[in-house]
Amino acid sequence: MNKLFTAAGLAGLTGVALGAFGAHALKATLAAHDSVQTWHTATLYHLVHAVAAMAATLAAAGAGCAPAAQRILRAAAICWLAGLTAFSGSLYALALGGPAWLGPVTPLGGLALLAGWTLVIVTGWKGTRRNS
Repeated sequence: MNKLFTAAGLAGLTGVALGAFGAHALKATLAAHDSVQTWHTATLYHLVHAVAAMAATLAAAGAGCAPAAQRILRAAAICWLAGLTAFSGSLYALALGGPAWLGPVTPLGGLALLAGWTLVIVTGWKGTRRNS
């Protein structure tokens, strides 16, 4: 749990920092690229999935969580962390005028985010308690 929990915390920290950086230090640059909304979208998805990864990690570590559910929830957290890196990371770069080849990375990150939510649905469907 420690590595995933730490990674989720780092994702939350960087999400807040990048949101603030975009709102203040990069305000003129983002406006010049007409990409303020892109930066906001990147920050929103970044922060939401950092919290989701932390919640999944905590749920997997909870007493009474079935071993299969623990594995699936950890996999969901990994999907979210990878997805937010690809999705939000590519949007951050594109918002700053990054290379066009980053465009296809965004939907790949989105697929990883969707995979994480699918794994949560699977966990809920199968049950998370040892005796469910």
